[in-house]
Amino acid sequence: MNGDQELDGNTLRIYVALANSDKPLGPREITRIVHLSSPSVAYRNLQKLEELGLIEKNSFGEYTVKQKQKVKGHFWVGGKLFPRQLFYSFFFIGILSIEAVIAAMRLINGEPFPYDFILLIIVTATSTVLFLLEGTLLRLLKK
Repeated sequence: MNGDQELDGNTLRIYVALANSDKPLGPREITRIVHLSSPSVAYRNLQKLEELGLIEKNSFGEYTVKQKQKVKGHFWVGGKLFPRQLFYSFFFIGILSIEAVIAAMRLINGEPFPYDFILLIIVTATSTVLFLLEGTLLRLLKK
């Protein structure tokens, strides 16, 4: 697949379902997992992915991922695709953890919290929650 082609819509959803599956999937299973209107819609998109060289069909008529493809807004961890927002949420969780340690040290030493530090914690916590929710919802929708 060349760089100017991108997966989108049902084709992307099917590719992600195959990438995140622990076993080969047939058109009927994909129809159920991705919530498509009929197996023929799944089959048409599977053919498209097969023509692009991203998936392969086994002797039982089931499909598996043949080639890992860069997918916009996602990244690979092992053999699974994850929304990029989940990575961002873990980044903000790390920052929030450091801020919590600093806050605990201030409390132990009896130091007051500056207004800007409290605002920083609120912004970081809000960013963490938003990215985590968005990434989780995206992951659930792609299953």
